[in-house]
Amino acid sequence: MTVLPDEGFSLAAEFPDATREQWQRLVEGVLRKAGKDATGTAAEDALATALQDGLATRPLYTAEDAPPAAGYPGLPPFIRGARPEGTALTGWDIRQHHAHPDPRRANEAVLADLENGATSLWLTVGEGGLPVDGLPAALDGVYLDLAAIALDAGAGFQAAADALLRLHDERQVPAEAATGTLGADPLGTLARTGTAADHTAAAQLALRCARQRPGLRALVVDALPYHEAGASAAQELGCSLATGVAYLRELTAAGLSVEEACGQLEFRYAATADQFLTIATLRAARRLWSRIAEVSGAGPAHRAQRQHAVTSRVMMTRRDPWVNMLRTTVACLGAGVGGADAVTVLPFDEALGLPDAFARRIARNTSAILLEESHLARVIDPAGGSWYVERLTDELAHAAWAWFQEIERAGGQRAALDSGLIGERLAATWRERSGRLATRREPITGVSEFPHLGEQLPDREPAPARPSGGLPRVRRDEAYEALRARSDAHLAASGARPKVFIAALGPAAAHTARATFAANLFQAGGIEPVHRPATVDADSAAEAFAASGAAIACLCSSDPLYAEQAEAVATALKAAGARRVFLAGRPGERKESQLRAGVDEFVFAGGDAVAVLTSVLDLLGVA
Repeated sequence: MTVLPDEGFSLAAEFPDATREQWQRLVEGVLRKAGKDATGTAAEDALATALQDGLATRPLYTAEDAPPAAGYPGLPPFIRGARPEGTALTGWDIRQHHAHPDPRRANEAVLADLENGATSLWLTVGEGGLPVDGLPAALDGVYLDLAAIALDAGAGFQAAADALLRLHDERQVPAEAATGTLGADPLGTLARTGTAADHTAAAQLALRCARQRPGLRALVVDALPYHEAGASAAQELGCSLATGVAYLRELTAAGLSVEEACGQLEFRYAATADQFLTIATLRAARRLWSRIAEVSGAGPAHRAQRQHAVTSRVMMTRRDPWVNMLRTTVACLGAGVGGADAVTVLPFDEALGLPDAFARRIARNTSAILLEESHLARVIDPAGGSWYVERLTDELAHAAWAWFQEIERAGGQRAALDSGLIGERLAATWRERSGRLATRREPITGVSEFPHLGEQLPDREPAPARPSGGLPRVRRDEAYEALRARSDAHLAASGARPKVFIAALGPAAAHTARATFAANLFQAGGIEPVHRPATVDADSAAEAFAASGAAIACLCSSDPLYAEQAEAVATALKAAGARRVFLAGRPGERKESQLRAGVDEFVFAGGDAVAVLTSVLDLLGVA
C-alpha cells in the first residue's frame, strides 16, 4: 500500500492550476482550424448545446459556475433530498403500475410483483383500468398495512377512494398503518379530459385523511398530463407548482392548516432518458415547492415535497420496443439519483398494450438492480457537488418559476387551462421539438436511427382506452410511426414494401458511409433499400434498377465520384423509369449542375427526414 506524505500528493503540486482563460485559448485555436473565429466566452458559446426553456449545456463547468449553496439533505430548501438519510436506508419505493381490467388477472400480477421486489402499487381504477368494484378482488392477499396503494381514478376518485377505505376497514388495517395516495386530482383530470372533477369532494377527502388516516395522502399533483402533451421540463414544473398552490388554497379553505394541507399532497413527475435533466427537475421541484410552502406559512419540517417519478411515456417507442429497456433504465437512474421517493418503471412493451409477466419483471428489476447491485442508494445525494447539475438545477428552477408566475398572473391553473394558455404554450413547445425529431437532431434509436423493417413485434392484449378530451398526448415516435404504418399497410395489401434502389458508385471505401446513411434514412419511413449489386456505373445502373423492383433511386458515393459519374448514372436511372433520383450529400456548390444532371433531391444529415419520406410515400401511392 502506498502511503502519501503529510503534505498530500507531492507530484501534483508541481503542476500549476490551469485557468479558464488558458482553456479558452486552446479552444480558440481549435475553432480557428475549423474555420470559426470566436474568442473568450464566445468560444465556450460556440461549443454549448441548446436545451429547451432557453437553457444550454456548456462545454466547461468550474467552481465559479456553481450557484449558491444547496443546503443539506433533509433540510430546506431540500435540493439535496427530502430526508437527511436520502434513500440510503431503504432505497426508493419500487412502485409497480397496473391497469388490467380483469380483477383476477390483475391480482395475479400484483401478487407476483410484490413477492418479487415491488414495494407499492399504482393502480389505474375506473376508465382505462380496473373497475372500482373489482378493487377487493385485485387486492386479495395484499397486506395493506405493508404495501402502499396509489390510486389513479380520474373523475371517479371518490368512488375508488371509498372502495379502498372500506377495504382497509374490512381487513382491520390500523389507521396509522394505512399509507399511499387516494389520487384525487381535479385539475389533472381537467387537463386530461377537459372536464373538471369535484374540487369540494377532493378537499373533504383530504380532511378525512388528515383527521383519520394520517399516513394517507388524498391528492396527487400529477404533472404527467403536461409532460405527455409535449411540455418542457420547466413547463411541467411550473404547471405542477400552480396546481399545488391551487390545492393549498382549497384545502386551507376547507379547514386544514397549511402544514396539514402540504401533508396531503404527492407530486408526480416524468423521468426521461436525459438523466441530468431528470435529476435537475426533481431537485428544482423540491426547491421551488419548499419556497412556496415557506411563504404559505408551513414550518421547515412540512416544506418537503413527496415525489413519485414515472418513466416517460413520451420517450417510449412502439417499434423496436426492446430499446425501451435502456431508456427506462437511464430514466430510473435519474429519478433515483434525483431523490424521488417512489419510482415507477413502465414496462418496455407499454406502448403496445397490456404488459406481460416478463415485461413487468424487467420493469421492477430495473430498480432492484440499480439499488442492490449498482448501490445507488448507498450515497446520499450522489449528484450533489456536480457543478453542471447544480447549475442546471438553478437555471431550471428560475425558468420554471417564471412560467409559474405567468400562470398565476393569468388567474391560476384552472383559468390558464380554460383560457387555452397552457395548451397553446405546450403545443408551441412540441412543434419546436417535433422539428428536431423530424431532422433527427434528436435521434430515436430503432425508429429514426437504425430501424429494422423485418422485426417481429411482441403480441400484446390491447390496453383499455385511457381518458381523453383535454390536452393531447404525444410521443417522440409519432411521425415515424405514421410512416411505418403506411408501409405496413402497403405490405399487407401488396405483399411487398415500397423500395428504393441504392445506386452506389465506386469502391466500398467511397460509398459505404453514404449508402449506410441513405439505407438508414429510407428504412425509417418503411421504405426497403435494395443495394444490389454493390456498385454500379452508367452502363449497369439501368439493368440493376429494373431488377430491384424499386421506383426511386438514391446515388451514394464520394464528392469526387459524384463529379465524374453522377450525371451519367442519373440519366441512365431516369431512362430506366426512376420516378425520382436522390443524391446522398449536401448540395453545396454542386447543386445546380447536379439538378441539371437529373438529380431531383438531396438527402443529408440535418435534413427534414419526415418531409422527405412523406413525399416519397405519396409519390409511390402508399396510402
